[in-house]
Amino acid sequence: MAANHVKRAFKYRFYPSDAQAAELSRTFGCVRKVYNLALAARTEAWARQERVGYNATSAMLTAWKKTEELAFLNDVSSVPLQQTLRHLQRAFTHFFARRAKYPRFKSRKTSRKSAEYTTSGFRFRDGRLTLAKMADPLDIVWSRPLPDGTEPSTVTVSQDAAGRWFVSLLCEDPHVTPFPATDNAVGIDVGLSHLLTLSTGEKIANPRHERRDRTRLARAQRELSRTAQGEGTNRAKARRKVAKVHARIADRRRDMLHKLTTGLVRDNQTLVIEDLTVRTMVKNHTLARAISDASWGEFRSMLEYKAAWYGRQVIVVDRFFPSSRLCSVCGTVQEKMPLSVRRWVCGCGAVHDRDVNAANNLLAAGPAVSVCRAGVRPQRSSPGGQSATKQKTPRREP
Repeated sequence: MAANHVKRAFKYRFYPSDAQAAELSRTFGCVRKVYNLALAARTEAWARQERVGYNATSAMLTAWKKTEELAFLNDVSSVPLQQTLRHLQRAFTHFFARRAKYPRFKSRKTSRKSAEYTTSGFRFRDGRLTLAKMADPLDIVWSRPLPDGTEPSTVTVSQDAAGRWFVSLLCEDPHVTPFPATDNAVGIDVGLSHLLTLSTGEKIANPRHERRDRTRLARAQRELSRTAQGEGTNRAKARRKVAKVHARIADRRRDMLHKLTTGLVRDNQTLVIEDLTVRTMVKNHTLARAISDASWGEFRSMLEYKAAWYGRQVIVVDRFFPSSRLCSVCGTVQEKMPLSVRRWVCGCGAVHDRDVNAANNLLAAGPAVSVCRAGVRPQRSSPGGQSATKQKTPRREP
């Protein structure tokens, strides 16, 4: 991949003035309102078997602004409103391609508060970012510089549940160049007792970020449950306190995953992982909390986009491949392998560590998957194909 084709989002915290916070809060509300109105209109048209696309909803937005009831939409920048219509169009595109479920309405309490500005909706000069409808630039904490000579093409402003404000600038990064080629290849088995087990025999401990803050989280949640239901100030404060604990956990987890995936991509040319259905696995109420804390889905996402940036290859083996039950020495498949079994002896005499054996099997299956494209879903846009080793076996629980 050419370096000048790599676009990266640089995310920073900022501290708005009271006027800026009020303006952004109005924009978030208008964005949510327009999205919900457009979704309702498209849903009604769907019931009448009519097709309504982005152009039609854009015309609706113009008409809505002229009504007395929705005249407040004129008080905010029109750019985020147009962008939310484009986001809705993209959501329907994914739905029709069977990559996602039907779009859902945005909630004032639970949906992400964000607004996206294109180049016509902001001014970036001398390291100062000024949004439309604002007189002063944002007070951004520049924790790292933007690439030299680049200008942001899109700016996204958001506020998380903990009350923190963020601005994300999408830029082309010329400094992203492929790593030097290497012959190293590694199989990666994810788990709970150890977050990752590599085919080299190395095991990476699971830091269990959520468990470390579980007492603090439980205390904050108890305080929230004691407050009266409704929109009271005390309940809002308690809700934000819970959100701050969750944000602390998520930040530590994300930082660890970034360091881990960058090291794996830098040291290996080929990385072989297993295609796990995390959404289905978290339905196991015994392991759901631990699986969510491990964040296997985020690990895979980071691994894939960093491999694309730096000229590496990620191979995804079909989820039905019996990596844990297959002997990596003789190829015999065991009929059963409960989760409690961590070491086992094959009939050929080979003694296996469950996770290391699975990682070795994934590494061995990787070339076959790469050649015949079996079980590979790079865009996660369609059900996986046949496994490279066709086995009619139940899905393996890591």
